[in-house]
Amino acid sequence: MVGRVRAHPLYGLALAGIGTLVLTPDSLFMRLSQMDGFQMTAWRGLLMGAVMIGLWAILSRDRGGEFRQLFTRAGALIVICQFFNSLLFCLGIAMAPVAVVLFGLATVPVWAALLARLMLGEATRLATWITIAAVMTGIGIAVLGGEGEGVELNLAALAGAGLGLGVAFVLALNFVVIRSAPQLPIMLVIGAGALLAGGFGLAVTGGERMGDGHVWAMATTGIVVLPVSFFLLSLASRYTHASNVSLLMLLETVLGPLWVWLGVGEAPTMMMILGGFIVVGSLAIYILWTGRRRRGAVAN
Repeated sequence: MVGRVRAHPLYGLALAGIGTLVLTPDSLFMRLSQMDGFQMTAWRGLLMGAVMIGLWAILSRDRGGEFRQLFTRAGALIVICQFFNSLLFCLGIAMAPVAVVLFGLATVPVWAALLARLMLGEATRLATWITIAAVMTGIGIAVLGGEGEGVELNLAALAGAGLGLGVAFVLALNFVVIRSAPQLPIMLVIGAGALLAGGFGLAVTGGERMGDGHVWAMATTGIVVLPVSFFLLSLASRYTHASNVSLLMLLETVLGPLWVWLGVGEAPTMMMILGGFIVVGSLAIYILWTGRRRRGAVAN
């Protein structure tokens, strides 16, 4: 019975959908914490790292062999990616409108295509370059369309977009490396990177300031939201195409700003909504076209 459920074509999509839905209020909890970027990095990294490494220790059947993977080139690269993923995302959310940061983050599939070209020799098609142009246009509209809020907002939006793009880049690099090194223990390497980021955030923040703000919000995202969503999304990739997982993850770009709007009243401007529509729409078309093209190639 369990085997038939897992073999069903909707099983992987359900895992990815649930994982993404669990992830969507992450930005809201970050806003509710009222913490700065380094303090959020500390709490999220330390809590998520502890949970992920704890789960790895419980589930691993070869702790010694898998632990040695940390010190390989691929393992070290994943740790570095996770370090910058945690740090840059927290800094972006702390200083910029959530919507703009998530628009930048939504470019992961495009970065992945470019990195796969550079690192794995996979061809970069014309459709990828067209999508890049459309996405950058959408982000530009979102950043520059401040509707009179002033230069300060535009500068913050520009910084947020840049940090969101940086997070997308390291996430894409993370995916490409994992694809090229399937032997890596994902929970261990991601957990180690999160712990490293958390330790850095703690060193910058200082222990005396760690209790400032609302710790419960960071505890919720660090112990529940991030580990559960990362686990389900990683598991989903075993049962459905990566393009399907990437497509469903675009829900965070749409629902994340909505949660923040409802929770703390941070409403995106009309130009941000227009820019986000261009970003999400162009990426959705690109991912659907890519998945259809791959299925056609397999059929032939």
